[in-house]
Amino acid sequence: MATVEWRSPASEMAVKQFEAAAERLDLDKNVAARLKRPDRALIVSVPARMDDGSVHVFTGYRVQHNDVLGPFKGGIRYHPDVNLGEVSALAMWMTWKCSLAGLPLGGGKGGIACDPKKLSRRELQDMTRRYTAEILNFIGPDVDVPAPDMGTNEQVMAWIMDTYSQHRGFAVPGVVTGKPVAIGGTLGRREATGRGVVYTIVEAAKHLGLALEKSTAVVQGFGNVGLIAAQELARLGVKIAAVSDSSAALCRDNGLALDEVIAYKEKNGELEGFPNADKIAGQSLLELPCDILIPAANEMQITGENAGRTQCRIMAEGANGPTTPEADAILRQKEVFVIPDILANAGGVIVSYFEWVQDLQNFFWTEEDVNNKLRAILTRAFHEVLGLSRKEKVDMRMAALMLGISRVARAMLWRGLYA
Repeated sequence: MATVEWRSPASEMAVKQFEAAAERLDLDKNVAARLKRPDRALIVSVPARMDDGSVHVFTGYRVQHNDVLGPFKGGIRYHPDVNLGEVSALAMWMTWKCSLAGLPLGGGKGGIACDPKKLSRRELQDMTRRYTAEILNFIGPDVDVPAPDMGTNEQVMAWIMDTYSQHRGFAVPGVVTGKPVAIGGTLGRREATGRGVVYTIVEAAKHLGLALEKSTAVVQGFGNVGLIAAQELARLGVKIAAVSDSSAALCRDNGLALDEVIAYKEKNGELEGFPNADKIAGQSLLELPCDILIPAANEMQITGENAGRTQCRIMAEGANGPTTPEADAILRQKEVFVIPDILANAGGVIVSYFEWVQDLQNFFWTEEDVNNKLRAILTRAFHEVLGLSRKEKVDMRMAALMLGISRVARAMLWRGLYA
């Protein structure tokens, strides 16, 4: 990914993380060279008719990093900043995430450079269906299975599944995950990522001897992941001291009335204007004193510039790549217990895997089954990472990367190189 076409801050960060772990593992240099780049990438033009009658051509991407363990798996993101480098980084992280969780899947990612908030429902549907048509031969239940990500949801997945199925001539529910339950989705998928973040926090708190019922939490990014994580923590007795989204950051010394904040967000679509809290600058939220900090927004939010001002005991990464390598070094010195993204937010892909399995079998589970299986996988993965961290005397991120990468590398060596 060092060549110009792949280059972006996110891709350079992903490669830097990989290189550090590969060096620690003494990874086979030929395998390392292959893993630095995705297997393939597709860039497509996505023409869509706007409500004013004009045609706007969006740029869409689908990157497939590695499928040595199974079909590619990864979300589709709608955001103005989507580019090839960012999508490539996210696909790489998905490879390690699936491997770390023990899933028979590889890493992929996709997206369209757009602002979904500025598109009408019809424009969004037209764009989604044309994008699906453009990547039609690139995806499929045995090849590459997309899912929701930032800016997309179960409705977008339903449009993708329908478009794909219309071209195939029959219903193919297993082509995407994160669908509505009515058309083959699974119970518990919408809450899975946020719920998984909390499962890992519970294990970290046990390890550190931290009483959750006496703890405070700050959540950056009050979208699906951050909202569910805050809700689940509140149920465990954690005081939610501050939350933010792209419109506003809110805090309250004695804790936010979370039910009121959620109701306001669901009614208005944003936090801006919520009356019963103090407003603060968005970035300063990361520096508030708390026991648990959950960055659940964009990449590279905790940097070498602000990491020294963080005041948390546990940092659980609900977002992908929210912490730069420079920040990691500072957080290690501060003895912040970081639960890395490829572990903390793996709940989404784990339950997506459950959905895919259920679709292939046409046999569906209860939500209790889904949640119990999710907790079991994440708890096992957490303790595997913690065990390696202590054995090798490395931080949790390095341990998670070492586990995820080594499993992929081992499979690649077994399968060999077809040339």
